[in-house]
Amino acid sequence: MAKRDYYEVLGVSKGASADEIKKGYRTKAKELHPDRNADNPKAEAQFKEANEAYDVLKDADKKAAYDRFGHAAFEGGMGGGGRPGGGQQGDFGSAFSDVFDDLFGDFMGGQRGGGGRRAARGSDLRYNLRISLEDAFAGMQKTINVPASVSCGSCNGSGAEGGSEPTTCPTCSGMGKVRAQQGFFTVERTCPTCSGMGQIIKNPCNTCGGAGRVEKDRSLSVNIPAGVETGTRIRLAGEGEAGMRGGPTGDLYIFIDVTEHKLFERDGTNLFCRVPVSMGTAALGGSIEVPTIDGGRGRVQIPAGSQSGRQMRLRCKGMPALRGGSAGDMFIELAVETPVNLKSRQKELLREFEDLSEENNPESSSFFSSVKSFWDGMKG
Repeated sequence: MAKRDYYEVLGVSKGASADEIKKGYRTKAKELHPDRNADNPKAEAQFKEANEAYDVLKDADKKAAYDRFGHAAFEGGMGGGGRPGGGQQGDFGSAFSDVFDDLFGDFMGGQRGGGGRRAARGSDLRYNLRISLEDAFAGMQKTINVPASVSCGSCNGSGAEGGSEPTTCPTCSGMGKVRAQQGFFTVERTCPTCSGMGQIIKNPCNTCGGAGRVEKDRSLSVNIPAGVETGTRIRLAGEGEAGMRGGPTGDLYIFIDVTEHKLFERDGTNLFCRVPVSMGTAALGGSIEVPTIDGGRGRVQIPAGSQSGRQMRLRCKGMPALRGGSAGDMFIELAVETPVNLKSRQKELLREFEDLSEENNPESSSFFSSVKSFWDGMKG
């Protein structure tokens, strides 16, 4: 069966440029790849045919021989330097690896071969932002200054001076990688001429030195939602460092650090505080006012006979939930205060209170008398 014309196989004209030939092969490779045509038995043969055609037409010497002699250039000994890749199917590995990144780059993160054809993405940045507990409760709009690499305004990120454009690297033909044959193996390495970029700049920009980006401080307005806590991460897409020579910009990640509060301790959406209570209020009962995180005050009823460590709750007076839902509660731990610096009359009243307590509870008085006698005996 006669072979089809290589240009026809790739769907391009005979006067097609190298980029047009590569684009035609990429289209055919995507269309005919066996993994995408499991139910088409002819796809594999057509896929190999496209590989063979591209392996010839991508090489300037082989292409010139084919344009002059057609398929006969690679049959027998006619001056084409032998068959492409040493066989009728062409050099599959060489041809297909040229477009591997275009076919599967989205799945591999664009990091595989041919990286020079894609400008490098800018780095992601981290910004640590410290806020108060009150700000975390209410939410806020915060302006921050971020030092970062931004696209050069003089060359619009291209890295070239005076409106000129970068040119394709002659060493790697824009691939960003070069291959060397070592025995039966082909070794691929980063192009030493363009450092993997696939392009070179003959007239670099005076402002950025050909990098396509410059260092600059930027002011950004950040929305801090209510309910954030230490460790909360806020992502600002496209606010990181600019990519090299017009590459996509990275992201900015803001990490929240909520400072410790003088009064409140936080556990999730709940708040805890310790409030002093007078001995009289604890014994007789009453009500006290306590500060709340929103700047207001709440009233708490203290039952008679309350002891230190007892907890009271103010519902929905804690922190708001970051992702919706009801607010947390505020828990108040009572700390009964022992009076100090008593006046004479106060001391008399306390002694009278103690005497009355012993009369009302003789068993307790007898118990303490027994304890006192025991210790006195130990001392003797």
